[in-house]
Amino acid sequence: MPTPAERRALLFVAAVAALGLGVRGCRALARVEVPADAREALAAQIAAVDSAVAAGGRSPSRSPAARTPAAPKPLGPVDIDRASAEELDGLPGIGPALAARIVADRQSNGHFGSLDELQRVRGIGPALAAKLAPHVTFSGPHRPPRARGSARPPGTVGPHP
Repeated sequence: MPTPAERRALLFVAAVAALGLGVRGCRALARVEVPADAREALAAQIAAVDSAVAAGGRSPSRSPAARTPAAPKPLGPVDIDRASAEELDGLPGIGPALAARIVADRQSNGHFGSLDELQRVRGIGPALAAKLAPHVTFSGPHRPPRARGSARPPGTVGPHP
């Protein structure tokens, strides 16, 4: 059995909860005017979702592409030796992380010059290079591919130790 002080405390907590519920109810019943452009934007989003679901596609809210802004598609071949990370992101098979690695490698090791040298970037192998071939070009000088795992630093002359 609660003591009189505990009863008063429980009554106070119940009153505060009821008051909060009343305030929320009043706010919900208050008429809030939504701007016309916001209503139109919401209607367009609902129509896009409905048309995607009706076409048998996945709902845009569950699609990974819907969560990230799409990279612009390049109009012609992209020069790997000069392109920004955003331009590289528009290439097939290249995402933001790989585009950033390409730019970082180009800044630290110089121009690629060929698809073979592009494969020095972690994440780009022969299959992805073949997929990129029709979409890319190189303005840098063509260099013979380095042997993978070579311990010789660039610019060293003489036989390999």
